[in-house]
Amino acid sequence: MNLGERLFELRKAKNLTQDDVAQKLNITRQTVSKWETNQSTPDFDKILPLCELYEITTDELLKGEKQEKPEESNNNDKDKAKDGKLSYENMTRNQIKQKSAEVICSSVLIFLVAIAYAGIGVSVMMWNPVIVGCTFLILIGWGVIRIVKHYMSIPKFEKTKEEKKQDKIEKQIKDIIAGIGTAIYFIVSFCTMAWHVTWIIFIIIGMIEGIVNLIFMIKGDEENEE
Repeated sequence: MNLGERLFELRKAKNLTQDDVAQKLNITRQTVSKWETNQSTPDFDKILPLCELYEITTDELLKGEKQEKPEESNNNDKDKAKDGKLSYENMTRNQIKQKSAEVICSSVLIFLVAIAYAGIGVSVMMWNPVIVGCTFLILIGWGVIRIVKHYMSIPKFEKTKEEKKQDKIEKQIKDIIAGIGTAIYFIVSFCTMAWHVTWIIFIIIGMIEGIVNLIFMIKGDEENEE
């Protein structure tokens, strides 16, 4: 957009006529018309009055570069960041991968704490099994919710051919882990008949799959850096 077109658009945005602009700048309507049709350009002493009239900066008038006002910048920062955290829509792919790694690591840690708490609470500390069981389920649910919420919030990116290949390999590995884990669950359960305890194996399977996911994310980051 050239200077004349910008002047025309700015005047229209302010709902002003050429006569209105001419009166405010103490010039003729024909001068305003020549500016807007690029037959002439505003004199230097008219640049600042034009900027004040249209409430813009000189860069925006002459170059078309809009400068964000401090208030607008602050509002945008607030929209992008809630409680000091960027929203997923404003994150880059690498930032989302880092966030995924944090969520997976912390969730796996929650699972480990839940398992340790259940084991120690019942067999060592002799706490009430009902209370221990409820607390255990709350911790596991918290970890699962964090993972589900995170992956539901991630915007869709167009994956590269290499990323699709890695996803396929990762899925195959997870399927193998799930199959082996399920087999171990039934074998241990039938041998010990401790069905009320052996279901923890599925939580361990989930943790291992989370670690596999983390490994592939780290591998992907290293390849991107190269």
